[in-house]
Amino acid sequence: MIEKKKFLLRLDADVYAALEKWAADELRSVNAQIEFILKETVRRAGRFKRGEVAPK
Repeated sequence: MIEKKKFLLRLDADVYAALEKWAADELRSVNAQIEFILKETVRRAGRFKRGEVAPK
């Protein structure tokens, strides 16, 4: 199993509410939605190491 890094994230209540709605629309938890958004953003920015496959 892939080990995941844990950290505290503080969000504005309005941002959290928007993420909560978006996550529900896509049948994900808020945590999974945030991880999905971050992975997509990092992949699109070309920030994964060379030869590294972007996680799905």
